[in-house]
Amino acid sequence: MTEQQLPSWADPSVSPADLDPQGLSRRGLLRSAGLFGAAFALGGAALPAAAAGQRLGGDDPRLAYLVGDHHVHSVYSHDAKYTFSQLARAAAKYGLDWMVFNEHSNFGHANYGAKLEHAEIVKARAANPRQLIFQGLEWYIPAAEHCTVFAAPGAHETDLLTRFELAYDGKLLGYTEGAAGATDTARNEAHAVKAIKWLAEQRRSGYVDDVLVIANHPLRLGIDSPHEMRNWRDAAPEIMIGMEGAPGAQGAALPGWRGANSIRGEYENKPSAQSWAGYPAEAYVTYGGFDWATATVGGLWDALLAEGRLFTITTNSDNHRTVFDTWKNGDWPTGQNFDNTGKLPDPVNTDTPQPGSDFWPGEFSRTHVGVTRYGYRAVMAGLRAGRVWLDHGHLLDGLDVRLKRDCDAGRGVTLGGRLRVRKGEKISLYVTVTTASRPNPQGILPELAHVDVIRGAVRGPVADRDSWRAPDTKVVQTKDVSGRKGTYTLRIPLTAGDESFYVRLRGSDGNRHGAGYLGASIDPNGPVPHAPGDGDPWADTWFYANPIFVDVAGA
Repeated sequence: MTEQQLPSWADPSVSPADLDPQGLSRRGLLRSAGLFGAAFALGGAALPAAAAGQRLGGDDPRLAYLVGDHHVHSVYSHDAKYTFSQLARAAAKYGLDWMVFNEHSNFGHANYGAKLEHAEIVKARAANPRQLIFQGLEWYIPAAEHCTVFAAPGAHETDLLTRFELAYDGKLLGYTEGAAGATDTARNEAHAVKAIKWLAEQRRSGYVDDVLVIANHPLRLGIDSPHEMRNWRDAAPEIMIGMEGAPGAQGAALPGWRGANSIRGEYENKPSAQSWAGYPAEAYVTYGGFDWATATVGGLWDALLAEGRLFTITTNSDNHRTVFDTWKNGDWPTGQNFDNTGKLPDPVNTDTPQPGSDFWPGEFSRTHVGVTRYGYRAVMAGLRAGRVWLDHGHLLDGLDVRLKRDCDAGRGVTLGGRLRVRKGEKISLYVTVTTASRPNPQGILPELAHVDVIRGAVRGPVADRDSWRAPDTKVVQTKDVSGRKGTYTLRIPLTAGDESFYVRLRGSDGNRHGAGYLGASIDPNGPVPHAPGDGDPWADTWFYANPIFVDVAGA
């Protein structure tokens, strides 16, 4: 594979005069992490476990954050529209460092499209070595929804995907909602677990260097039950690392665009025969653009974290058709279709806006992954380690989070990490915010209004694997940061009690708040659903960060 080159903002040979405000801001963050130039090209310190063995404390390396999107569709998906090159150019325009083309499974894709797309990806990697482009698959999970599956570049990256697709894809096997075999729930759920274990074996055997799985839009249809998500995670936690905290299709409810009933994320469904009966009706919409499983403090995401195990969240574009775009699908030549080509005809430009719900990759939704060097495997390692935060609307330029024992002088641990402390010990959470330095693609200069600290007890594995509640998780502090500019650090004192716990962060522009789904005593000012058809995403933006775990010695 062609050797990677540093992105312009990380390359000392590129003059600051040649960078836009976003690039300048990112270069400043990279310098502050001590990773500028050769240190970033060659790799800094490794990414160790934060609290190895029984030692107290923890000391994670300084990180640079690479911005990406793991859920992008091109003409190699049967229901999308854009060419590979159109999407790559858009990603570069909006500042993405990495992206995953995760095309929908189909026999046409498995037999033809995957190989054709791989040839394009190989050419693009050679032509633009500053951009990290992964090939992936959107897996139709037997008995459930979808997942992004992607591997590190290598000799078998495409073969892995097509072998997996043909052997384990629920749509191709008839094991998904609406298919003839959908009612054999036990068989289908077991096949999903078998699929994840198969991917783990390909990594262990060295057939591929790395492979990851992330659940997509988990509550859109209500068919990803809590026990299924736990089963996937437990099958291979190093492979099945998490879920979308916020879905794509964030432009779906722009006022006057798609219709009176449209909801951000296209979360416009009702329970079906395959939906898990334990989800309330309120679970089928988004809250501040985020999935109910993530947005509900004390809800499903927290229930997973309260077991003491990491489950990463992400966000992405899920780009199929961009809002207000004037391109339409091209016409099929006689005798051709997706099944016998694996690729849609290239789109044709018109003078009329076409239907769509999505933003370009990086235009609105961004996943930030902490790394010590620039490269494919570094991105995958950062995702697996949970060194991840996400924002909408380019709300922040940067976020660095550290949790330290007050008696330690080290760097402490960061997102996804574990800090080991004594009972009753004083600890501090340091949150360094870099505010937006430029207007976002909508022409708005975002302003962060508040930072919320959420804390939950860690109680270990649950007896009821369909439990979606974490009753001991709540918002414990809210910091008003309205009007603050530039880079600043919040110090938030905490105390370790008698049991282990985790802390996580979120924040917003302050435009829309209300009591959380489980009540104001748990979440007094959380994200709320918008009125159908009136969900301007640019007017309601949030950031979320992965948790840090605190292991209390003797707990």
